[in-house]
Amino acid sequence: MHSPETLSTDLLGWYDRHARTMPWRVAPSARKAGVLPDPYRIWLSEVMLQQTTVAAVRDYFTRFTTRWPTVADLAAAEDADVMAEWAGLGYYARARNLLKCARAVVAEHDGQFPADHAALLTLPGVGPYTAAAVAAIAFDLPETVVDGNVERVIARLHDVHTPLPGAKPELTALAQTLTPQVRPGDYAQAIMDLGATTCTPRNPACGLCPWRDDCAGRLAGSAAELPKKTPKKPKPTRHGIAYIARRVDGAYLLERRPDSGLLGGMLGWPGSDWGEAPGEAPPIRAEWKALNTEARHTFTHFHLRLTVKTALVPMDRAPARGDFVEDFRPGDLPTVMRKAFDLTRG
Repeated sequence: MHSPETLSTDLLGWYDRHARTMPWRVAPSARKAGVLPDPYRIWLSEVMLQQTTVAAVRDYFTRFTTRWPTVADLAAAEDADVMAEWAGLGYYARARNLLKCARAVVAEHDGQFPADHAALLTLPGVGPYTAAAVAAIAFDLPETVVDGNVERVIARLHDVHTPLPGAKPELTALAQTLTPQVRPGDYAQAIMDLGATTCTPRNPACGLCPWRDDCAGRLAGSAAELPKKTPKKPKPTRHGIAYIARRVDGAYLLERRPDSGLLGGMLGWPGSDWGEAPGEAPPIRAEWKALNTEARHTFTHFHLRLTVKTALVPMDRAPARGDFVEDFRPGDLPTVMRKAFDLTRG
């Protein structure tokens, strides 16, 4: 295998020719000319990209940066507006931490993201991965960025058969040996691009890879089966009830969920607890009718099946929970709540 310096140089040459175009990215040619990206845009994109694909994030990123073009703009935004724009991206704790972080940057760092890995780690919601990504990509600091794409590339390059997640420390240490002092920001994006476009989970395009001659996994014939993963436990199934009440004037009964817990701070339908046998918990007195189908959604740790009950209520009836919203927009709802609403229109 070639030296780490040669490997990183080869990968940067590949990136100069094949870098993906993204709305938050500065092209390699511009970076070579001294142009660095806006740290706010890098941070925002990295938070959005957690557990999500680039394709899913593009439109959200464009809407966010059009509405809140600076971190100060985002810090001054109403919580409900940010949560509504985030609806559909999932993992809603990220949106709450997004606001906390933006406000901390404004209050504690004069509206400027610190160009320091340790200082970035002190910001709300910023963990080791995000701190490394912002430090490397936004400030060109030699920090090692390790996401799922990088883990896969490194496992194949070094033919590591230790299963994930146990292999993370080993793969991170190996990745650190390759991080160059020159152009570390481009290198971080290059190795992630390599995993996303060439060293893909299935059917890796080894013939197009700049590291094909050095890849121990390819030479051993094991690349396609790496990285190994510890089998996951089956997800349990929980059940619940979503109550969709429409007033005769067309307003819908909605409530904002508590800040903590799943879908925290998001607007949604009043409902029961989610468990094995949910009890009835109607938010308003009405003649409730259950639909003959369920809203189904999968979270990180469980599957959810929601019974959807609907009712039409008069103007003078007050709810026990929630508030009637006249300018309701389905797009403001998280995905599972939108699925429930869509069933009422079927």
